[in-house]
Amino acid sequence: MDRARRKQEVEKAYEVQAKAAVRGAAQYGAVGIGLAAIAHHSWPAFRRQTLPFKAFLVTIVSVFGLCIHAENALQSHELEQRLRENTIRREARLDLARRGLVATETEIAKWKAEQLARAQAEAEARARAEPSTPVEHPATASPASASEQ
Repeated sequence: MDRARRKQEVEKAYEVQAKAAVRGAAQYGAVGIGLAAIAHHSWPAFRRQTLPFKAFLVTIVSVFGLCIHAENALQSHELEQRLRENTIRREARLDLARRGLVATETEIAKWKAEQLARAQAEAEARARAEPSTPVEHPATASPASASEQ
């Protein structure tokens, strides 16, 4: 795997984890605030606690939600990556076996490069084959007058 692709995958994983962490912190933070409000109104011992201690308890709940959501999101993202990579490797092993080659890591990497080059060539061929016709948008089209209809 080349460095650029690896860096893209790391950035994507970071984005997934960060979004889930923010969502989890917000959800669990709201739960923490709700529980603190209920405890404040129904439990005299909690009511006597200082505001910083109550904020600390809400923060603990928020950080717990942040960690749980971020970890779950990262694990599901890694599972998707693994399944996709295993599917590609399985296809490579089958194709290499049909050619009579042993599916070593080097051969699988070459196969992936061939598939990528083939996909790029097909995309370029499709782009050249399709004429670039201007598309008239309904918003910019002139409306037909009543006499033309």
